[in-house]
Amino acid sequence: MKVKRLSLIGSLRVLVRLTLTILMGVSLVVCTSTAPSPSTITEAAISLTSKSFTDGSTIPVKYTCRGENVSPPLIWEGVPSVSKSLVLIMDDPDAPVKDFTHWVVFNLPPDSLELPEGIPGDERLSNGALQGNNGAMQIGYFGPCPPPGGPHHYNFVMYALDTILDLDAGASKQQVLSAMEGHIIGRGQLVGIYQQ
Repeated sequence: MKVKRLSLIGSLRVLVRLTLTILMGVSLVVCTSTAPSPSTITEAAISLTSKSFTDGSTIPVKYTCRGENVSPPLIWEGVPSVSKSLVLIMDDPDAPVKDFTHWVVFNLPPDSLELPEGIPGDERLSNGALQGNNGAMQIGYFGPCPPPGGPHHYNFVMYALDTILDLDAGASKQQVLSAMEGHIIGRGQLVGIYQQ
């Protein structure tokens, strides 16, 4: 009886080990054969700068509603070589009307390296890029114009995409963001500060 019990226990141990070995093998196959989801793909870091102000510093009055209200010059580098287009969005998350949009430019050529000062409020730019509506429902740039009080942060964000957006000029920031979903392969940010 003792011998039968020992052989039964031995058989169970072998069966358990065999089952664990099979399960580990299956889990390894599942883990190694699963492709990374788009959300785990690392975005390239784009360097976005301006000759007129540095990241985290004050935006000169010239580029605000109290000055000439012209767009500042922007320069970028580090765009992935496989990019199909670029998007620039400028907004103010500190605005009384939450997240006021100041500028939307999309379908910039991926080999472009800058936007010069004073981009006109045209629907289509000379390089083929399109401009969307800002928070004042106008096409083009609308400079910082905060109410009196504390400083506002103006985020200039450049996105590199693996597609060209199928949108018309005058698209809203939300329409552009929705169309970009799942296509961002790089981004960079420049923050300027302004207060009245």
